[in-house]
Amino acid sequence: MSFRTLGLDEKILQAVQEAGYTEPTPIQTAAIPPIIAGHDLIGIAQTGTGKTAAFTLPMLTKLAAQPGGPRNSTRVLIIAPTRELVVQIDENVRAYGKHLHLTVATVFGGVGEHPQIRALNSNTDVIIACPGRLIDLMNRRNGNFSGLQFLVLDEADRMLDMGFLPSIRQIVRQMPQKRQTLMFSATLSKEIEQLTHEFQRAPKIVQIGRRANPAETVTQLVYEVPKHLKPALLLHLLRDPQMDMVLVFSRMKHSADRIARNLEFKGIKTATLHSNRSQNQRLKALKDFKSGAVRVLVATDIAARGIDVDGISHVVNYDFPMHVEDYVHRIGRTGRANAIGDAISFVTNEDHGELRALERFIGRGIVRKRAEGFDYNAAGPAQTESSRDDERRPRQQRPQPRGHGHSSPQRPTMSVGAQQGGQRSSAGRSYGQRSFRPR
Repeated sequence: MSFRTLGLDEKILQAVQEAGYTEPTPIQTAAIPPIIAGHDLIGIAQTGTGKTAAFTLPMLTKLAAQPGGPRNSTRVLIIAPTRELVVQIDENVRAYGKHLHLTVATVFGGVGEHPQIRALNSNTDVIIACPGRLIDLMNRRNGNFSGLQFLVLDEADRMLDMGFLPSIRQIVRQMPQKRQTLMFSATLSKEIEQLTHEFQRAPKIVQIGRRANPAETVTQLVYEVPKHLKPALLLHLLRDPQMDMVLVFSRMKHSADRIARNLEFKGIKTATLHSNRSQNQRLKALKDFKSGAVRVLVATDIAARGIDVDGISHVVNYDFPMHVEDYVHRIGRTGRANAIGDAISFVTNEDHGELRALERFIGRGIVRKRAEGFDYNAAGPAQTESSRDDERRPRQQRPQPRGHGHSSPQRPTMSVGAQQGGQRSSAGRSYGQRSFRPR
């Protein structure tokens, strides 16, 4: 199937072709026609399968069909949980709408607000925003959404989670009732799905693959290791030259900084990405990681939601995630667009409960592996004051998985097949031909 069969505007098709994309992904094939037809929609698909283009392309097609001239309102509002994801969506909108006369702006914290206020008050066609800064500016009577046509919640599972739900409700209350509302995510529990009824009218549900199923092109491995040996094990694994672009996940910001300092001390170029970093620092960390200036990027969960970097060879869960959905999002940073990647999880004695919950959630066991040549009986390093503080910090009670839902029998489910072929390396990683598909 080609993009031309989906009913997209000719100028959008031209931009897609110029970007080098040849065929739509399953989520794009399933979601684009109902969005063009005017339906509200919930889109669920694995990370890296092209969800951003699945809502961007049809919206731009509908905007392109409208007469030109001055606007009296913003027409599209896209809300995302992190600055990095806002920037990524902005890049996609500008790329696919390059042949249209559209104005686009971003709104998020960590940078000056005056350009954002000007954008909100000049009836910018497309606003892409984080909820915190947007609410702050709207409360000061900035922005005109009276003629809004599209409201999009990207990473809807996170946006509707406990921390974001009040903010989203506050924003939605100020939007017109007559609009199209689109919600996209890699995971969406039955409990969270019930909340979507507050915001949508008879939404179509497009689900590609099993809910919360990690990408099939990602090889998943568990390394059981004593807690005090996790730094040494990470260094040991990084001796493998195949681990050439590695994303390491830490639960906490100070832990991410400590991991990065340790790697830098050992001569491994490393950057960090978490909410305590300034916006310029976060942008530079991503830029250096993409360019290869740094080999390892250490990130926390919330900051990593917008990481869309081609070529990530390995994701390492240095700290095992507390929530099963976070695991799916973490490992989805590799194996994007049918590329091949490896996901490695360090599991201590304290993590076995979370590991069992994860395996129940994804419906299969994860392969256990031991690192060859690594001394699992080594004594731990001398404690620093920060590490003693970590041990004194109480461990959070293990939560139950936030979602257990499978698709209902009445709804057809499409499966995304793993890419065939590719040669296995000695490190257990496959290399296959990458396909070019809109994200």
